[in-house]
Amino acid sequence: MYKAINTKKAPAAIGPYSQAAKVNGFLFVSGQIPMNPETMEIVEGDIKQQTKQVLENLKAILEEAGATFNHVVKTTVFIKDMNDFTDINEVYSTYFTENKPARACVEVARLPKDVGVEIEAIVVVE
Repeated sequence: MYKAINTKKAPAAIGPYSQAAKVNGFLFVSGQIPMNPETMEIVEGDIKQQTKQVLENLKAILEEAGATFNHVVKTTVFIKDMNDFTDINEVYSTYFTENKPARACVEVARLPKDVGVEIEAIVVVE
């Protein structure tokens, strides 16, 4: 059974999609970008600050679905510049402290709103 998950504590979708979809014990979280959910503006600052906002947005969606970072089994990290890999990992590792999910990380030519990082996740939920 499909259930859309949406929360005002994360940025509203900027297209025809849900923040996440809960299906058969899984939660598929749409790519999150460093957008402040209150202002719908991209956060200012370096890639570490952008990564922190992305993960805070992901956290809000996880909480809305009754999950935590420990429930995440797979992430995909899209970055604009592979030179930011170490800084992104530094922040990422502070959110995934116990269970470290499988992950892919790819450099892409362009991301929505020209941000430096976007992260999507697959989560096991009950």
